[in-house]
Amino acid sequence: MAFELTAEHLAIRRAVEEFGREEIRPVAAEHDAQHSYPVELVQQAADLDLVAPHVPAEYGGAEMDTLATTIVTEELWRADPGIGSAIGSRGFGSTMLLHFGDEWMKERWLPRLVEGEVACASAISEPAHGSNVAGMETIAERDGDQYIINGRKMWITNANIADIMVVMAKTKPADGHRGISAFLVPTEIDGLATEPIENKLGIRASDLGEVILEDVRVPADHLIGDENRGFYQLMEFFANGRVSVAAQAVGVAQASLDAATEYAREREQFGRPIEEFQAVSHMLADMATAVEAARSLTYRAATAIEAGHDERATRLASMAKLFASERAVEVADDAIQVHGGAGYVSDHPVERYYRDARITKIYEGTSEIQRSIIADHLD
Repeated sequence: MAFELTAEHLAIRRAVEEFGREEIRPVAAEHDAQHSYPVELVQQAADLDLVAPHVPAEYGGAEMDTLATTIVTEELWRADPGIGSAIGSRGFGSTMLLHFGDEWMKERWLPRLVEGEVACASAISEPAHGSNVAGMETIAERDGDQYIINGRKMWITNANIADIMVVMAKTKPADGHRGISAFLVPTEIDGLATEPIENKLGIRASDLGEVILEDVRVPADHLIGDENRGFYQLMEFFANGRVSVAAQAVGVAQASLDAATEYAREREQFGRPIEEFQAVSHMLADMATAVEAARSLTYRAATAIEAGHDERATRLASMAKLFASERAVEVADDAIQVHGGAGYVSDHPVERYYRDARITKIYEGTSEIQRSIIADHLD
């Protein structure tokens, strides 16, 4: 399957790259060091249609296709993974709302999401259940015209800043994955509390936390889609999430390559730039090849999703996520090697890129999970 970037795709890349270069990169190290959420940059990104850019125009969004949103994610992470994550995650859960939510949900929340006014979180993982979604222990019991939700969610992006959450809970616990439902839960509701997780290795400018739900009552009309169909609704968009992480990996890998190339041209040893030494130049060549191969596979996966090729999209998305994340960590590691001792301290961004890249091998399904999916979808 081939892909081709249109003039619009190229224009989007230039716009995001300029935003990243002029606004994000100068303050990236500060936000990482202080673990501070980039409120002003998120609003600037929203003004440029970079928050939840997939949302249709009827709800105020930019209505970008899958390849365009992939490019946006890539360039934001190339500017800085932490801030890129904060911007890119503002609309977590919006896809579920868009495709399965009632019209009132879309009209009330989607325009405010794309304008940067509110944030959304997707609460799926639990302390004892990450990749095993079907094992979740959060329960939602019907009580008249309400549901009562009890449980704990862990590793939730935007947990502490979200205005709404899409919470996955079991409405028929005995049925495993066949008994899971999705709920729209406003975070100001009684019984919902969050705990920040601040000791992260990387992407420190983004928000992460635990969500505690104790007798949280939501109206029955806050059910998203059909009761006991939440797992299947979620599965419809797993490929999108994996392509998004692949794009993140490509972005941080490109940033690592950029930094290593610049340093190799400036750093001199034995009277000449180190890029002239074959050992270094070959390392840069391998890094560049890895980045381009990861980008190509990621774009192919995005194109397959847009074309509606479900089986191919599932396989390619897992391949892209696996390959791009593994290469991102390797390229970031090589970037530190090119810098030598200077790469091991925070004077240069490559140590941050190395820390940031590591998460791409974990969330939205670990590398091990991706290998299992790929094996299951071989022709």
